[in-house]
Amino acid sequence: MFYDVFAGLCEKRGIKPSKAAEECGINKSNVSSWKNNGYTPRGDALNKIATYFGVSTDYLMGKEQKEKPSAEAKSLSDIENEILKIYRTLPEDKKQAFMTVARSLKSQSADK
Repeated sequence: MFYDVFAGLCEKRGIKPSKAAEECGINKSNVSSWKNNGYTPRGDALNKIATYFGVSTDYLMGKEQKEKPSAEAKSLSDIENEILKIYRTLPEDKKQAFMTVARSLKSQSADK
């Protein structure tokens, strides 16, 4: 059940499940256990995945029928959510460039 929801969220985002796991800081080898053995991540791993996709852990576990934003996603503005989604889809080298630009903009606005 978990893997089906997880794979569906990955498909919506246009990324492979192994890439999503890696971006969540979870060993991508876990994906095969989720898929082939029906395992479900627990605790911190499940929370990381929920945060990554902006959904609740209940949604990931199949306990909610409709995708609902996580508490973190609810507290962010639309533009903050968009920035987070963009950042999460970037390869690691581009994430560093993204952060360099963001820090530069922050520094420029602090100077004024």
